[in-house]
Amino acid sequence: MKHHTMNQTTLQEAANRLQAHLDGMPYQNYVYSYPHKTSYREFKKTTLLKEAWESENKRALFLYVHIPFCEMRCGYCNLFTTAHPDPQWVDDYLAALHRQASVTANYLGDGFRFEQLAIGGGTPTYLTPEQLQRLFHVLRNELSLNAQGISVEVSPATADAERLALLQQQGVTRISIGVESFDKEELHALGRPQKPDQVDRTLLRIRDIGVACLNIDLIYGSAAYSLKRWRYTIDRALAYQPEELFLYPLYVRPLTGLARKQQRQPEDHRLEAYFEARERLLTAGYHQTSMRMFVRADSRESRGQYRCQEDGMIGLGAGARSYTQSLHYSSHYAVDSSQIGQIISHYNQATEASLAQATYGYRLDREDQYRRYVLLSLLQESGLQCADYQQRFGSKVLDDLPEIGLLEDFGLGELQSEFIRLNERGIAYSDLIGSWLFSRRVRERMTEWHWQ
Repeated sequence: MKHHTMNQTTLQEAANRLQAHLDGMPYQNYVYSYPHKTSYREFKKTTLLKEAWESENKRALFLYVHIPFCEMRCGYCNLFTTAHPDPQWVDDYLAALHRQASVTANYLGDGFRFEQLAIGGGTPTYLTPEQLQRLFHVLRNELSLNAQGISVEVSPATADAERLALLQQQGVTRISIGVESFDKEELHALGRPQKPDQVDRTLLRIRDIGVACLNIDLIYGSAAYSLKRWRYTIDRALAYQPEELFLYPLYVRPLTGLARKQQRQPEDHRLEAYFEARERLLTAGYHQTSMRMFVRADSRESRGQYRCQEDGMIGLGAGARSYTQSLHYSSHYAVDSSQIGQIISHYNQATEASLAQATYGYRLDREDQYRRYVLLSLLQESGLQCADYQQRFGSKVLDDLPEIGLLEDFGLGELQSEFIRLNERGIAYSDLIGSWLFSRRVRERMTEWHWQ
């Protein structure tokens, strides 16, 4: 499929930028959504959420609930979370979540439905069983929750028998556990103080409750990385026959424990580790759906009709993002623990009036909207369907983004009249290709971001 031409200077700039990304970026980010949170800013004009959502399709929404509490802060973690919070602080947070859920139901109005629910963090199972029960009660009563899929993140230290039994009773269909590694030396290098035997006991408990989908998260590329250790971790994970495996390259981000230690990274073995794991998982009967996600071929866990490229998301809690087609909003974002504490305290005191408006985020113009659609489509193995794009935007994707043709020129993708998708090499470079597709405005804002 011959791609459209563009201004030769502009095309060359796009090609130079793609080559620079492939050679090594000055910063590294997981690209799983768009725009990145470091491009968010205070809005000059406050938006009432009732107005923002009134013309949106609300029949297939995604509900995300953020629990920003952990029993520890791992060395690589730049998530919005804090360790060992005061118990009263946690209760105040759940009360604020209750207020926000009630306000959300009010501004969504009639006819909304959540296809999927994900409770993440942080560590949701840091909450006591009583607090977890209270959280589910709020979601079901205030938001008429009847989601087809319910996912909860757990940690080896907090997923005890009582909490897992409660998750089973609440109809949880997917449990995701951050194992990261089964090797003691790698765990130490990652700044994650967990014991492999504790992980084994937790995984056996999860299997015992018969949850439809067990997901195991693993990280590769630590200072203690070796191919032998990585193979051991993959094989240990496969022994539990998880329905899903997520594989994350280690990116050392500003203000994290590993960044403060200035721990020297070894020669970059990320591609070696990625392709080794990919081969082992495909051989074991897994299907790759993205750079990071592998699904067991016989897995039947349903994800409903929600499509991240097209459908909206409601985020509850400090640190959770929400989005319509043209408006992304959240609380402020930070990595530093003191800054996170201030944001959570502000959230705990939020009034119903303040929870009914957006004051911080990003407004997507048409270019950002089609870039987001293309990016989120290409990062999946199925790729982008050209007819779907044209129906949505009233134009052809190669007219709007002619630089997409460079993916074929660089041996990263395949362009056909019906579809555009990354090839095996392109999927391995998904994070780099995703950030290459960011608009100039998003890139400039990310560059200007002051880490705090």
